[in-house]
Amino acid sequence: MISIASDHGGFDLKERVKKYLDEKGIAYKDFGCFDKKSCDYPDFARPAAEAVASGECEKGIVICTTGIGVSIVANKVPGIRCGLCTDVTCAKLTRLHNDANMLAIGAGVIGENVALDVVEAFLTTPFSGEEKHARRIGKIGK
Repeated sequence: MISIASDHGGFDLKERVKKYLDEKGIAYKDFGCFDKKSCDYPDFARPAAEAVASGECEKGIVICTTGIGVSIVANKVPGIRCGLCTDVTCAKLTRLHNDANMLAIGAGVIGENVALDVVEAFLTTPFSGEEKHARRIGKIGK
């Protein structure tokens, strides 16, 4: 299951990503927000990240206007490695090299088509498992 959340700036893109997940038959849990009223991104990004950290969800996607705020919030949760990705290469490498378990997207930075390609790359790229990458990931929490 995928956790997904946004603030008002990422709401429309979150709804489109949910449609994509539905089309692919991928289960998700929506942590909000649920409309375009101005809101505070930590109220939604943190619970989405906590669901990944607890194992309730396998991976997560958080969206705001730039992706910066939601990525900062997600990365405050122990056990989360959230990559802010603006293209497919970043999405693939954050999985291959960093075993990122969350993806942050900036709805005001990339268009819908690129965002959906980024989501697909993030969800379908496995961690490489290479020793050097595992070693580096192990040093993150220290």
